[in-house]
Amino acid sequence: MADCIFCKLSTGELPTNKVYEDDKVFAFLDKHPINPGHILVIPKSHVAGFYNLENEDYTSLMLAVKKLAARVNEKLHPKKVGLIIAGWDVPHTHIHIVPMLDYHDITSKSLLDGKRANPADEELLEIATILTD
Repeated sequence: MADCIFCKLSTGELPTNKVYEDDKVFAFLDKHPINPGHILVIPKSHVAGFYNLENEDYTSLMLAVKKLAARVNEKLHPKKVGLIIAGWDVPHTHIHIVPMLDYHDITSKSLLDGKRANPADEELLEIATILTD
C-alpha cells in the first residue's frame, strides 16, 4: 500500500534498523521500544489482520518470529521473550517481539488498573459456546 509506513520500511523507501529479511518477511527494531531489542516483524504483503494472511505468508511470518525470538533470548538474555499482536497504530500485520525484564513489560491496562474481569462460569460458557459454533 502506497501510504503504509511499514510497506515503505520494508521496501527501503524509509530508513530503519533491519534485523532480518527474507522473501516474505521483514523485521526491524521498534523506534520506541519497551526494552532494548524490541523487534517488529511484518509480512511484506500488506494485510491488516494477521488472520487474513494467506497460509504460506502466515507460516513464513511465524517461523521468522520464532527464529528472531530465539535470537533475542540467546543474545540479550531477558527473563522472558514476549509476543504481542495488537495492530492499533499501523494497519499492517505486525508482531512485536519484546525482551521482557519485568512481569509488567507487556500486560493489559485492565491488569495495571486493577480492573481484571472476573466472569462467572456461566458467562465463560456463553462466550465459549459463541466461539465454538
